[in-house]
Amino acid sequence: MTAEASRGGPVPLTLTGTVLDAPDAGELAAFYVALLGWEVTADEPEWVKLRAPGGGAALAFQSEPHYRRPVWPTEPGAPAMMSHLDIEAADLAAAEAHARACGAVPAAYQPQDDVRVMLDPAGHVFCLWTATGDASG
Repeated sequence: MTAEASRGGPVPLTLTGTVLDAPDAGELAAFYVALLGWEVTADEPEWVKLRAPGGGAALAFQSEPHYRRPVWPTEPGAPAMMSHLDIEAADLAAAEAHARACGAVPAAYQPQDDVRVMLDPAGHVFCLWTATGDASG
């Protein structure tokens, strides 16, 4: 059912951002500021929001005291990744080196040669890819 069908008329909706839970919102936000170069637009003790220089949907971080680091690839009984970020890079090797310098680590399993599956400091998966690569990490 669409938003329009659910209410009998058009309902304008706008996706304003993605929120990642983490043990410490500020620490994870600092990683993504270093990785992406985005600006902090809100900084509270348990919540930090970033915005891309050109605008668009925000990326925010929320402290979650019971956060459990996801496991990828999925393993029985382990917390599963529920989503991941796709980040395009002009130079895959340079992007991976930059991500590592910021604190990311490559996932043990790399399913594609033209995509680098990386883990941020809280264990969230993000994929670095080039325009010639497939962003479906």
